Amino acid sequence: MTTEILALLIPIVAIVMGIGIAMLAIYLQYRKRKETFALYHQERMAALDKGVELPPLPDFLLAEDNRPFRPYHPRRHLLKGLIWLFIGIALGLALWATADWEPALFSLILVGIGSAHLIYYFVEGRNEAAGLDQVRAAAGANP
Repeated sequence: MTTEILALLIPIVAIVMGIGIAMLAIYLQYRKRKETFALYHQERMAALDKGVELPPLPDFLLAEDNRPFRPYHPRRHLLKGLIWLFIGIALGLALWATADWEPALFSLILVGIGSAHLIYYFVEGRNEAAGLDQVRAAAGANP
């Protein structure tokens, strides 16, 4: 292959693969949800056949956000901020050591994202997390 053809194929393959992966993720999520509904339906039909009281449907089956096991918590901003910050610092140091300081400046984008998450957590997230923990403790759920 010549370099011109290869140069044209790289962005085309990247775009097709990106869209394909997104479509695959959407399809797999749909299939998982459909199978979960089918299993709960079979369970409920078996309970009806045996004359047993129907078990209640879980809340995550009726929710639209499709996040049954990972409820939102403001402390995630702390984790995300630390991850982005340290990846940015490590990338900057690696680029500075192997190349020069100019390419290392691109790592400031990652440091900025991490700093934004940390600033949000320390300004708003701590109070929000404390309030959420109090509500969960009052409801008897694990924080």
